[in-house]
Amino acid sequence: MSTVRDSVLTRGARGLGALVCLLLALLSAGWIIRDLTIAQHGADVWRAWLGETPRPREFTAWATSVLDPLLVLGALVAAVAVLRAAVASSVATGALLALAAATALLRTPLLWMLGAGWLQGLDSGLTVRARLTALTQLALAVALIVVCVAGRQPDGTTGHGARGLPEPASSAYGVVRAVPRGAGPGVPGRPFKGPAVTAAVLLGAAGLAVAGWEFRWWERLDGDIYRKGLLGDASVFRALLQPPVHWQALALALLALGAAAAALRRAAWARPAALTAAALLCVHGAVALAFALRTGELGRLAALPARAQLEVGTAAFVAAAGLAAVIAAARPGVPSAAPDADEVLAYGAAPGEARPPHAPPPPSTLPPGW
Repeated sequence: MSTVRDSVLTRGARGLGALVCLLLALLSAGWIIRDLTIAQHGADVWRAWLGETPRPREFTAWATSVLDPLLVLGALVAAVAVLRAAVASSVATGALLALAAATALLRTPLLWMLGAGWLQGLDSGLTVRARLTALTQLALAVALIVVCVAGRQPDGTTGHGARGLPEPASSAYGVVRAVPRGAGPGVPGRPFKGPAVTAAVLLGAAGLAVAGWEFRWWERLDGDIYRKGLLGDASVFRALLQPPVHWQALALALLALGAAAAALRRAAWARPAALTAAALLCVHGAVALAFALRTGELGRLAALPARAQLEVGTAAFVAAAGLAAVIAAARPGVPSAAPDADEVLAYGAAPGEARPPHAPPPPSTLPPGW
């Protein structure tokens, strides 16, 4: 039975956190719907997410990228996890913080990109709305962090009468609670060692691979060219709400390495953090593979230069490692050690009463006044 004291996320904080998650999802979903309305064909939006450049029906720009449906899905999953009372507070807090970190990292460059002079050819009202969306989502990410910090209170479920359990009779020798099956030491929701190490190794390797390629691009490209790909420029612009290509890669690498470190420490919030980073990495690698397939690089992989082969191989590895890390992080963590009311056992109230399992033997002579 776990003896670790934990703090819990209050019911009000859970409700507020779920509301913020829903607002985040609605903001991104609204722009996805907008792209669907301006597309000549519904599949054009999907093609744009995969790196192609189909023209919209109107003279305008696409607003969303493949990151937006992921943020919508992540926000909805976090909202459901927070609202479920069966989900441990550590896991619910981790889901909110992981969503906040991903939103902040992926939306921050939009603040200066959407106000840059090289976007003056677009409708000013459109860029203002997109920038306002980015600002709002950043504010909501900060709100999630505040909810996690201010909405916690010490867990008062230990001791007699906790969780509404009935107090045993005063004449009984002691109280024994049955040990839940599968309960392990640690905060409820903490990952077990095997899945935690697996997720840490996969995320760490994939994050280092992505970061290594960014270091390679920084060495190979002129400093000004790399800066444009990092901070934004018309030459790398794809969609209003999409961060610059090098910024996006570094943000995903940072999320992956942070989640790997948390999984290696088996932190209570490691599972939702690993799920978030792994899903983003998996899609990142899959999009790069889809682009290689569309350009024909996969079909003539053996004839490509070594650098191009390594790029395709890295994309395949990142996609596979992300998918495997999702499976590992989705494994159940340490269950709650809180017993049910009918598992409270008292003994010693009657002579010859049988001693329940897990109970120490009563003393031969009861203390005075027992």
